[in-house]
Amino acid sequence: MPYQEGPMTEAMYYVLLALSKPTHGYQLMIDMKEISGGRIEMGPGTLYGVLTRLLKENLLRIKQDDGRRKTYELTEQGKTAIKAEYKRLKLMIKDGTFLEGDSI
Repeated sequence: MPYQEGPMTEAMYYVLLALSKPTHGYQLMIDMKEISGGRIEMGPGTLYGVLTRLLKENLLRIKQDDGRRKTYELTEQGKTAIKAEYKRLKLMIKDGTFLEGDSI
């Protein structure tokens, strides 16, 4: 199933962000918590569900599997998708900057 462009779930976004360098599942949980300033704490069940979906959508691949631990890395499509989502989120923030004033 190829990736359908469009808004990502928060979980997908943070997994892809954390995969800016190849890593394994447990380290991904640590990296996501760090990237989000402690806001995102993803449990193993949620993480592995997201990883399965991202693998099916060809946004990441297994770089290494030693039988005990899998190391994941972004595909070119994954790199493109995370950059597109970042750009989309930046535009949403820009569109709402008027909220910083007393407009509402």
